[in-house]
Amino acid sequence: MALINLQNIEKVYHNDEVSTTALKGISFKIEKGEFVAITGPSGSGKSTLLHILGLLDKPTAGVYYFNNKRTIDYSEEEIAKLRNRKIGFVFQGFNLLSRTTLLENVKLPFLYSEVPEQDWDKLARQSIEAVKLSSRLDHFPSQLSGGEQQRTAIARALVNNPEIILADEPTGNLDSRSGQEILGLLKDLNYQRGYTVIVVTHNINIAQQANRIIKIRDGRIEDDSFL
Repeated sequence: MALINLQNIEKVYHNDEVSTTALKGISFKIEKGEFVAITGPSGSGKSTLLHILGLLDKPTAGVYYFNNKRTIDYSEEEIAKLRNRKIGFVFQGFNLLSRTTLLENVKLPFLYSEVPEQDWDKLARQSIEAVKLSSRLDHFPSQLSGGEQQRTAIARALVNNPEIILADEPTGNLDSRSGQEILGLLKDLNYQRGYTVIVVTHNINIAQQANRIIKIRDGRIEDDSFL
């Protein structure tokens, strides 16, 4: 059973009297435990596809099955819970609270979960240990390097033990060395811990670190290849 199953997904944006079709008949499946890169040039539809995959937006047409259930059949409350519990988001901008320690930043997703508060500290520390930042618990974002800030963001994405890590240009704000470290971490989380990882990137060199590359151009799938 596929974790993600998109069938003929289309997305149309309406602006005044102009309609723009961002996605045109997108169909693919992603199985649990895959490491997939979605790539393509600017304006190809990657960001729109990311928002649909992450349940941040809805398709105009087509069917999205998440865990074998149509997303249209979930209530808005259920969708919010899925985003919080099943999908860990990592963005190009680290989105850390500047006046909050690393540990407290990682705990933030618990504010919208049903995890008992007495468990927050233990689970956050486990997540931080997974990204090798246990010595930085009391540091603020300004005291961390770019790579450490992104690793903190990954720890935050992991804290609810999601099924999917959805990373949008995760190395975009990093130098090449830090970027390779982040890619190495995502690969470890996939290979050693079994997380399903989806990386959205315009950089083909980054995409080639995945096991499968889905290339998007002009809202359509141009190629879908396993490496």
